[in-house]
Amino acid sequence: MRSCEFCRSEVPDNASFCGICGREVRSSPQTMRGNGNSVIPGQNIPGSGNDVPVSRSPGRSTRKPYQFSPQPYQDQKQADVPTVAYSPRASVVSPIQQVPYSSPPATVNPGAQRYPAAQPPPPLYVGNSKPPKRGQVNPSQPKRRGKGCLISAAVVLLLLFILGAIAIPTAQNVLAFGSAISTQSSLSTQTGYMGTSDRVNILIMGYGGSGHDGAYLTDSMVVMSLMPQSHHTTLISVPRDLWVQNPPNSGNYTKINAVYPVASQNNADPVAGGDAAAQKVSLVTGLDVKYWMTINFTGFRDFINAIGGVDVNVPDSFNACYPKNDDASVDPSWIKIQFNKGLQHMNGATAIMYARAREPVEVCGMGVSENQAELTDFARSARQQLIMKAALAKLRDWHTWPSFFSALEALKRTIYTNLSLADLALFAMKMDLNNAHRVGLSFSNVLMDSRSSDGQDILLPQNDDWNLIKTYINQQLYN
Repeated sequence: MRSCEFCRSEVPDNASFCGICGREVRSSPQTMRGNGNSVIPGQNIPGSGNDVPVSRSPGRSTRKPYQFSPQPYQDQKQADVPTVAYSPRASVVSPIQQVPYSSPPATVNPGAQRYPAAQPPPPLYVGNSKPPKRGQVNPSQPKRRGKGCLISAAVVLLLLFILGAIAIPTAQNVLAFGSAISTQSSLSTQTGYMGTSDRVNILIMGYGGSGHDGAYLTDSMVVMSLMPQSHHTTLISVPRDLWVQNPPNSGNYTKINAVYPVASQNNADPVAGGDAAAQKVSLVTGLDVKYWMTINFTGFRDFINAIGGVDVNVPDSFNACYPKNDDASVDPSWIKIQFNKGLQHMNGATAIMYARAREPVEVCGMGVSENQAELTDFARSARQQLIMKAALAKLRDWHTWPSFFSALEALKRTIYTNLSLADLALFAMKMDLNNAHRVGLSFSNVLMDSRSSDGQDILLPQNDDWNLIKTYINQQLYN
């Protein structure tokens, strides 16, 4: 027996390679002494015809498959390499023909570390304990992933194409709508896109429109006061019969609902009318009212129909007389209308009747009024606010979206404003009508009734003190 010059394991004299490390060992007489001990590299071999120096080169080695270099690990000492007595089952024919390895009968040093490359490692299957069966798809195959990416990209592109096909005409219609209803460019802003912390006030005025008696008298006047950052909203009703000087410093007096038709020359110049009405309301309320919007009740009726009607929670039952036709020259007769307490679905015509009714049934000889308190200007203003709230709630409902274009067409004939479409939309989104604080000017707080020199029923501030109205509103604002 001799020792392997690499791992120091015992190797039979007739073996061409080490059974432990797999390296080729020298078996020629030049490399062995007669007693079988290994020759130290660099020494001469005695006993031959010439002393032949032994080269320090280990010569060519033949490694078994799956085996690492026989050099020790970085932290492994030479003494840790196991020493195993090798006993081959069959003789070795040549260095190329390798003997199948079997567990040797010799005892392994129990303190030594087993050489990690003695046996080839088993196959490693990622994600599964067993190899995939024939025909089974491996989810990690790159071709499959590439196909999925292509499909996803195609779907995304298709969706973008569809959305673009819908959005482009929609955007065009919306921008055209903004230009039709406003004095401002659709995407411009006069309020900093509602990013300001200052209060924003807008005067909402409703009139009957052509075909009505007093077509452009603003029967409804409400100031919507909004704190954009907190969404706090205050609704201030301005009574239509408030007696004011118009034009300013002219010595001429009229009801405040006549300011718009006079200044606009019966809606021929809506900008002049809106500006004049906003300035007058600013003087009365003490608020800085820069913005205004007019609503044509006839167009509003069509708008309510376009969105499928509105749901209104009627707070109190009442009845009233209402003109059978908006134009008295067509039909001057009256009809009796009845509204019962509770939730009611109203179409456009019913909603307008509910918002405008003010004549007791005694006037048209149709019985006795059930609740005349609902026929005052104060109650009418509150009902109109309920209609606006119901309409906005309907617009925010996604079920209404299929009627979007029809609603836009109806609104084109309904509203006009000096706010841009962008500002108006943001105002509608930010204001909170559910928790809005409502301020009504009435006999119980700041007003008294009176009669003008020409016999009209009018409203004045108590003790003729106009500052009383400003102080009261300032105290009631939702800050």
